[in-house]
Amino acid sequence: MIRLNGQTLDFETYPNGETRVNGERILALARETEGNRVAFKYETDADLIKLMFVKNYLDDHGFGQQTVLDIYYMPYSRMDRTEGASAFTLKYAARMINAMNFARVTVVEPHSDVTPALLDRSEAVYPTLELLSRVTTETGFDPAADYLFFPDAGAQKRYGQVDGFRQLVGHKERDFRTGRIQKLDVAGRVDRTGFKAIIIDDLCSYGGTFLLSAERLRELGAERIYLLVTHCENAIRQGKLPASGLIERVYTTDTILDGPSTDFIQIYPIGGMLP
Repeated sequence: MIRLNGQTLDFETYPNGETRVNGERILALARETEGNRVAFKYETDADLIKLMFVKNYLDDHGFGQQTVLDIYYMPYSRMDRTEGASAFTLKYAARMINAMNFARVTVVEPHSDVTPALLDRSEAVYPTLELLSRVTTETGFDPAADYLFFPDAGAQKRYGQVDGFRQLVGHKERDFRTGRIQKLDVAGRVDRTGFKAIIIDDLCSYGGTFLLSAERLRELGAERIYLLVTHCENAIRQGKLPASGLIERVYTTDTILDGPSTDFIQIYPIGGMLP
């Protein structure tokens, strides 16, 4: 999905699969403001092509110079390194976006520091820290008695700087080829049972990591467990997490996930959290 100055752009497709771009709509929106803001919500690889068409069209008509880009979720951000014969696809996707020459790029919750390092004129924003205060209020979380749980060292690095919270950290062993977690240990001291825990991370697909995390937290004495994750794929609805009974509610944004909030998933709009 591509938005220009807050308005969603509609694209048609020719019978052979090629994309038809409505240039009149783009120009009408571009003329309404001095600088243009493009929002990029990745749904399929076709959205990268649409983004390229829109930016080039703005350039060709004199509106591209001050155009900025908001990337709700950076595609291929999990592939931020190479191992064995795996392709460094994040680097290739970043090259494509850099070639569009945006004046500024804002990335929501990059998976690692590699993403902003690869993107020209970029900055990262972390709305999860803003959402944490909402979640602690809604869940009745007591920082003096309850725990934040980070599933791995990467999550701790992104979010562990928050003050005034008890923290637990997971250490997981993952098979890089399959993505499956083979083992998860928990570091940190728990001095009571019946506590609440909020699991915090940047990305959820089927939810296997968080299912295993919740199982370990239950073993340590957690009574209520919640998940706060910025990017949540639609695949969560097909995973085992919703029916497991281990996590009471998921708090996330609409950077990836479609549809309205439910009793199990609370979705916050990302638009109002961007600078």
